[in-house]
Amino acid sequence: MTKIDAKAEGKPDPKSDKRKQSVYFPVDMLDEIQKEALRQDRTVSWIVQRAWKIAREEILLYPSINDTSADED
Repeated sequence: MTKIDAKAEGKPDPKSDKRKQSVYFPVDMLDEIQKEALRQDRTVSWIVQRAWKIAREEILLYPSINDTSADED
């Protein structure tokens, strides 16, 4: 896995709260993300943010690890 650091720069923008966050991706996935960022002339951060916005609704459908199924009751 490889780590990406997103660093806050400049003064805080009230529209965009920029905080430093380390995110770990498998090397192959990070390579794909970096290639796509290069192809689109965008940052890796931009690509990951857009991917989250696209996938968010579907991911929210996944059960929490704390959710219990009816079979377990």
